[in-house]
Amino acid sequence: MTPAFWDTSALVPLCVQQQPSAAVRALLEQHEIAVWWATSVEMRSAFERLLRVGQLTQPEHVSAGIRLEKLRRGWRELQPTEALRAQAEAFLMSYPLKAADALQLAAAWTWCSGDVQRCTFISGDAQLLDAARQVGFQTVLS
Repeated sequence: MTPAFWDTSALVPLCVQQQPSAAVRALLEQHEIAVWWATSVEMRSAFERLLRVGQLTQPEHVSAGIRLEKLRRGWRELQPTEALRAQAEAFLMSYPLKAADALQLAAAWTWCSGDVQRCTFISGDAQLLDAARQVGFQTVLS
């Protein structure tokens, strides 16, 4: 398996049944997971939103949390640093990203030490993938 940086939008379907779930599970068989420090918070936010709007039942919500904890035991997590924050701010000046997406992209950049041509970025967010592609990442839409 080769390592890849996974955006939250690519990981949520591994924990809850969504349309891209089968495709994302196939990616999981090919790629190890590297993530940004706040990814689990973003995932839990998605689970809570899905529960509130009725797209998850309470048992499904509990199962999603259990799956998240299982994923966390196997992923590599990029911690916040001053350099990562500075890179996120630079990405905000160059690409039309939300703050959280700029932090995801900066974490991926940090993960591969700026040598993005050799790194894979997996996301379900087309705008973030476009920015990652422009930066030079190999991108995979989940």
